[in-house]
Parts: sequence; C-alpha cells; structure tokens
Amino acid sequence: MDVPEILCPKTKTWNRSALDALGAPWAECARLCLVDSVSGRKPIWGTEVRLGWEDNALHGLFLCQDPDPWATKTTRDDSLWEEEIVEILINPFGDSISYFEIEINPLNTVTDVFIRRVRTGLRKEFAWTCEGLATACGTLAYGWLAAFQIPFRALGDCHPARSPVWRVNFARIDRSKEEKRELTAWSPSFLESFHVPERFGVLRFDGAWS
Repeated sequence: MDVPEILCPKTKTWNRSALDALGAPWAECARLCLVDSVSGRKPIWGTEVRLGWEDNALHGLFLCQDPDPWATKTTRDDSLWEEEIVEILINPFGDSISYFEIEINPLNTVTDVFIRRVRTGLRKEFAWTCEGLATACGTLAYGWLAAFQIPFRALGDCHPARSPVWRVNFARIDRSKEEKRELTAWSPSFLESFHVPERFGVLRFDGAWS
C-alpha cells in the first residue's frame, strides 16, 4: 500500500508562546489527520497535525481529541510511551536505517532518541539530544495540544535546500482509563508499533529551492 505524502509550506516563524490554532503560523500550515495505525480506519479519538517550516526549523502543532488527557512523567527521556503522548518520527535521508524520534506528553515533558536499525533489532540512543528543540502544551475544550519546533541543524546536514524530501511519521498513543490503548499515525504501520520506517510518509518542503 502506498504511503501518504504532504507538501509542507514555508510559513511565518512560530512565536513560542502562541498556541492559538487560528493564529500565525498555524493557520498557514498544511494539515493532516491520524488514523488507527493497526487497521488504517478512523480512530475513536481524532488528531489533527499542522506543519510548516521556516528558514532554520520545522514546526508543527498536534490538536488531540481527548476527554481526559493525562500524564505523570516530568523527567526528560523518561519512558513517556507508557502514558499518553504524541510522537514525531523523522528520517531526513530516507535510508530506513536510522531515524529520530521526539515524544511529548500533556505535561510538556520530552523524550528524544536516535534510533538505528541493527542486525538484532533497533538500537535506541537516548544520549542524543535535539539541540534547540522548543515545545509547548496546552488544553482545549475537547482535549489537548502540543506544539514543536525542531531546528534543522539538530538533525544533521538535512536543511530543505539540500534535502527537500524527507520520510516522516506523526503518531499518538491515547490511553483511556476505560478502553484499550489507541495507536494512531499519519501513515499506518499495520502493526502494534510505529517503528516501521518503510511505512513513514513523504514530506516535501514547498519553496525549498526558491
């Protein structure tokens, strides 16, 4: 099955204190929705992601439907995946061998990790830090939201002027206290895991050559 593609527009710079989905740059961003990552069907709780880029960074906003968003972990690089989170998975060079993962929970706690495929499986390098990463979280009447700004320099030599096409995925874990956990993603993996880089979608940077 084909993976989804999106054209990421160049927008205004994100004001790190602004989480208003109607304000700049979020109103100018491309929009995508997450589906059930195992089945590909419409999820119980919807998630919209907005994406844009500026001269030196990729930025985005998750808007999550959730009647009871929760988290307890407040230490960076903790096992946030055991609770409720959103995830950004980025493979700027499209080699399916290694990629970056950034997780954000409703308390604005971050886990950032570099993942490399080895013969025995996946090696997770938590020593990697996304230098200059900015995140912010807030609540909505119907859930919660998380914004992020990822400097291109933190991911290596991958500026859109040199790497205008990336492989990426955007994902979420919702853990209702009454229902089974729900895994959603932009590009479904059709497994109980997001770590299938061959299933990452295609992100093209609009205006990267101008």
